[in-house]
Amino acid sequence: MCNAYNVTTNADAVIALVKGWRQARRKSNQDILPGIFPNYRAPILRLEEGDLVLDDAVWGMPTPVEHLVTKTGKPMSYDRGITNIRKTYVDHWRRWLGVEHRCLVPFTMFSEPDEKHRNHYFEFADGRPVGLLAGIFDTHSRQIRAKDEAPTAGQFYAFLTTEPNAEVKPIHAKAMPVILTEPEDWETWLTADWSTAKKLQRALPDGLLKSTPFGAPSDVVPA
Repeated sequence: MCNAYNVTTNADAVIALVKGWRQARRKSNQDILPGIFPNYRAPILRLEEGDLVLDDAVWGMPTPVEHLVTKTGKPMSYDRGITNIRKTYVDHWRRWLGVEHRCLVPFTMFSEPDEKHRNHYFEFADGRPVGLLAGIFDTHSRQIRAKDEAPTAGQFYAFLTTEPNAEVKPIHAKAMPVILTEPEDWETWLTADWSTAKKLQRALPDGLLKSTPFGAPSDVVPA
Protein backbone atom coordinates (compact mmCIF):
# COMPACT_ATOMS: atom_id res chain seq x y z
CA MET A 1 0.00 0.00 0.00
CA CYS A 2 1.33 3.41 -0.95
CA ASN A 3 1.11 5.58 2.15
CA ALA A 4 3.89 8.01 1.29
CA TYR A 5 4.83 10.01 -1.78
CA ASN A 6 6.24 13.42 -2.60
CA VAL A 7 6.05 16.36 -4.97
CA THR A 8 9.48 17.96 -5.27
CA THR A 9 8.42 20.49 -7.90
CA ASN A 10 6.35 23.65 -7.61
CA ALA A 11 3.06 24.70 -9.16
CA ASP A 12 4.80 26.06 -12.26
CA ALA A 13 6.12 22.59 -13.11
CA VAL A 14 2.67 21.02 -12.75
CA ILE A 15 1.08 23.71 -14.91
CA ALA A 16 3.86 23.29 -17.49
CA LEU A 17 3.24 19.53 -17.61
CA VAL A 18 -0.39 19.96 -18.68
CA LYS A 19 0.03 23.16 -20.73
CA GLY A 20 -0.18 21.41 -24.08
CA TRP A 21 -3.39 19.69 -23.00
CA ARG A 22 -5.30 22.27 -20.94
CA GLN A 23 -4.45 25.62 -19.40
CA ALA A 24 -4.60 25.22 -15.63
CA ARG A 25 -5.31 28.02 -13.20
CA ARG A 26 -4.16 28.06 -9.60
CA LYS A 27 -6.60 27.99 -6.76
CA SER A 28 -3.91 27.45 -4.14
CA ASN A 29 -0.17 27.93 -3.83
CA GLN A 30 1.64 24.61 -4.13
CA ASP A 31 4.78 24.25 -2.07
CA ILE A 32 7.49 21.66 -2.61
CA LEU A 33 6.40 18.70 -0.48
CA PRO A 34 9.29 16.32 0.35
CA GLY A 35 7.03 13.93 2.25
CA ILE A 36 3.26 13.46 1.88
CA PHE A 37 1.55 11.08 4.29
CA PRO A 38 -2.07 10.19 5.14
CA ASN A 39 -4.09 13.25 6.15
CA TYR A 40 -1.49 15.66 4.78
CA ARG A 41 -2.65 18.39 2.42
CA ALA A 42 -1.35 18.09 -1.14
CA PRO A 43 -2.14 19.33 -4.67
CA ILE A 44 -4.75 17.90 -7.02
CA LEU A 45 -5.90 18.85 -10.52
CA ARG A 46 -9.66 18.90 -11.03
CA LEU A 47 -12.23 20.40 -13.35
CA GLU A 48 -14.33 23.34 -12.21
CA GLU A 49 -17.02 24.50 -14.65
CA GLY A 50 -14.94 23.11 -17.49
CA ASP A 51 -11.68 24.73 -16.38
CA LEU A 52 -8.67 22.79 -15.11
CA VAL A 53 -7.84 23.94 -11.58
CA LEU A 54 -4.74 23.27 -9.47
CA ASP A 55 -6.18 22.99 -5.97
CA ASP A 56 -5.31 21.19 -2.76
CA ALA A 57 -7.01 18.57 -0.62
CA VAL A 58 -6.37 16.27 2.34
CA TRP A 59 -5.12 12.78 1.51
CA GLY A 60 -7.71 10.26 2.67
CA MET A 61 -11.30 9.49 1.68
CA PRO A 62 -13.92 8.24 4.17
CA THR A 63 -13.50 4.69 5.45
CA PRO A 64 -16.43 2.28 4.87
CA VAL A 65 -18.58 2.45 7.99
CA GLU A 66 -18.36 -1.30 8.59
CA HIS A 67 -14.62 -0.89 9.18
CA LEU A 68 -14.99 1.96 11.68
CA VAL A 69 -15.15 -0.29 14.73
CA THR A 70 -12.73 -1.02 17.55
CA LYS A 71 -11.34 -4.48 18.36
CA THR A 72 -14.18 -4.86 20.86
CA GLY A 73 -16.79 -4.02 18.22
CA LYS A 74 -17.59 -0.49 19.39
CA PRO A 75 -17.99 2.36 16.85
CA MET A 76 -14.83 4.42 16.42
CA SER A 77 -14.99 8.14 17.17
CA TYR A 78 -12.59 9.05 14.36
CA ASP A 79 -11.70 8.04 10.81
CA ARG A 80 -8.08 7.97 9.63
CA GLY A 81 -9.26 7.71 6.04
CA ILE A 82 -8.48 5.53 3.03
CA THR A 83 -5.61 6.65 0.80
CA ASN A 84 -5.58 3.88 -1.86
CA ILE A 85 -8.59 2.52 -3.76
CA ARG A 86 -8.44 -0.77 -5.66
CA LYS A 87 -11.95 -2.27 -5.50
CA THR A 88 -13.90 0.36 -7.41
CA TYR A 89 -16.83 -2.05 -7.78
CA VAL A 90 -17.59 -1.80 -4.04
CA ASP A 91 -20.72 0.25 -3.32
CA HIS A 92 -18.85 2.55 -0.93
CA TRP A 93 -16.63 3.82 -3.77
CA ARG A 94 -19.11 3.83 -6.64
CA ARG A 95 -20.68 7.11 -5.47
CA TRP A 96 -17.39 8.91 -6.27
CA LEU A 97 -16.66 7.45 -9.70
CA GLY A 98 -18.51 10.11 -11.71
CA VAL A 99 -16.60 12.84 -13.53
CA GLU A 100 -17.57 15.40 -10.88
CA HIS A 101 -15.40 13.52 -8.35
CA ARG A 102 -12.38 12.56 -10.46
CA CYS A 103 -9.04 14.31 -10.18
CA LEU A 104 -5.37 13.95 -11.08
CA VAL A 105 -2.76 13.83 -8.32
CA PRO A 106 0.72 15.28 -9.05
CA PHE A 107 3.69 13.29 -7.76
CA THR A 108 7.45 13.02 -8.18
CA MET A 109 8.06 9.75 -6.32
CA PHE A 110 5.76 7.23 -4.63
CA SER A 111 6.70 4.55 -2.13
CA GLU A 112 5.84 0.90 -1.69
CA PRO A 113 6.98 -1.29 1.23
CA ASP A 114 8.94 -4.49 0.81
CA GLU A 115 8.40 -7.63 2.90
CA LYS A 116 10.42 -6.10 5.75
CA HIS A 117 8.25 -2.94 5.66
CA ARG A 118 11.09 -0.83 4.27
CA ASN A 119 9.90 1.85 1.89
CA HIS A 120 11.24 1.87 -1.66
CA TYR A 121 10.57 5.00 -3.68
CA PHE A 122 9.81 4.86 -7.40
CA GLU A 123 10.24 7.65 -9.92
CA PHE A 124 10.27 7.99 -13.69
CA ALA A 125 13.33 6.36 -15.25
CA ASP A 126 13.71 9.22 -17.73
CA GLY A 127 14.01 11.78 -14.94
CA ARG A 128 10.82 13.72 -15.62
CA PRO A 129 10.13 15.83 -12.51
CA VAL A 130 6.40 15.29 -12.11
CA GLY A 131 3.66 12.87 -13.14
CA LEU A 132 -0.05 12.35 -12.49
CA LEU A 133 -2.02 9.68 -10.64
CA ALA A 134 -5.69 8.84 -11.21
CA GLY A 135 -7.65 10.02 -8.16
CA ILE A 136 -11.07 10.80 -6.77
CA PHE A 137 -12.08 13.60 -4.41
CA ASP A 138 -15.03 15.03 -2.53
CA THR A 139 -15.91 17.81 -0.10
CA HIS A 140 -17.02 16.73 3.36
CA SER A 141 -15.89 16.72 6.99
CA ARG A 142 -14.03 13.96 8.81
CA GLN A 143 -12.89 13.47 12.39
CA ILE A 144 -9.30 12.55 11.59
CA ARG A 145 -8.06 11.97 15.14
CA ALA A 146 -9.90 11.25 18.37
CA LYS A 147 -8.07 14.13 20.07
CA ASP A 148 -9.11 16.73 17.45
CA GLU A 149 -11.51 19.31 18.84
CA ALA A 150 -13.69 19.18 15.72
CA PRO A 151 -13.87 17.38 12.37
CA THR A 152 -11.69 18.65 9.54
CA ALA A 153 -13.84 20.12 6.75
CA GLY A 154 -12.85 20.60 3.13
CA GLN A 155 -11.71 18.59 0.13
CA PHE A 156 -10.35 15.07 0.54
CA TYR A 157 -8.86 12.73 -2.06
CA ALA A 158 -7.39 9.28 -2.67
CA PHE A 159 -5.86 7.64 -5.71
CA LEU A 160 -6.52 4.37 -7.45
CA THR A 161 -4.22 1.35 -7.40
CA THR A 162 -3.81 -1.64 -9.68
CA GLU A 163 -1.55 -4.65 -10.21
CA PRO A 164 2.17 -3.79 -10.12
CA ASN A 165 4.41 -3.56 -13.17
CA ALA A 166 7.83 -5.17 -13.61
CA GLU A 167 9.70 -2.56 -11.57
CA VAL A 168 7.33 -2.52 -8.59
CA LYS A 169 6.37 -6.20 -8.36
CA PRO A 170 9.70 -7.51 -6.96
CA ILE A 171 9.37 -5.00 -4.11
CA HIS A 172 5.62 -4.98 -3.57
CA ALA A 173 3.66 -7.72 -5.31
CA LYS A 174 0.19 -6.49 -4.34
CA ALA A 175 -0.32 -3.14 -6.03
CA MET A 176 0.94 0.18 -7.36
CA PRO A 177 -0.76 3.54 -8.03
CA VAL A 178 -2.53 4.13 -11.34
CA ILE A 179 -0.17 6.44 -13.25
CA LEU A 180 -1.45 8.30 -16.31
CA THR A 181 1.23 9.67 -18.64
CA GLU A 182 -0.64 10.69 -21.79
CA PRO A 183 -2.85 13.79 -22.28
CA GLU A 184 -5.57 11.68 -23.89
CA ASP A 185 -5.68 9.54 -20.74
CA TRP A 186 -5.88 12.64 -18.53
CA GLU A 187 -8.80 13.84 -20.63
CA THR A 188 -10.52 10.46 -20.47
CA TRP A 189 -10.10 10.25 -16.71
CA LEU A 190 -11.61 13.67 -16.09
CA THR A 191 -14.39 13.64 -18.68
CA ALA A 192 -15.39 10.16 -19.88
CA ASP A 193 -18.14 7.87 -18.64
CA TRP A 194 -17.00 5.37 -16.04
CA SER A 195 -17.43 2.51 -18.51
CA THR A 196 -14.57 4.05 -20.49
CA ALA A 197 -12.53 5.63 -17.68
CA LYS A 198 -12.31 2.41 -15.66
CA LYS A 199 -10.13 0.87 -18.38
CA LEU A 200 -7.35 3.23 -17.22
CA GLN A 201 -7.06 1.33 -13.93
CA ARG A 202 -4.05 -0.60 -15.18
CA ALA A 203 -0.34 -0.88 -14.52
CA LEU A 204 2.15 1.54 -16.04
CA PRO A 205 4.03 -0.16 -18.91
CA ASP A 206 7.24 -1.89 -17.86
CA GLY A 207 10.50 0.01 -18.09
CA LEU A 208 9.22 3.50 -17.24
CA LEU A 209 10.13 3.51 -13.53
CA LYS A 210 13.25 3.11 -11.43
CA SER A 211 13.45 2.47 -7.69
CA THR A 212 15.38 4.01 -4.82
CA PRO A 213 15.65 1.42 -2.02
CA PHE A 214 14.88 2.07 1.64
CA GLY A 215 13.44 5.53 1.26
CA ALA A 216 14.46 8.59 -0.68
CA PRO A 217 16.84 11.37 0.41
CA SER A 218 13.84 13.65 0.83
CA ASP A 219 11.92 11.15 2.98
CA VAL A 220 10.72 12.51 6.31
CA VAL A 221 8.95 11.03 9.31
CA PRO A 222 5.20 11.80 9.43
CA ALA A 223 3.91 13.89 12.32
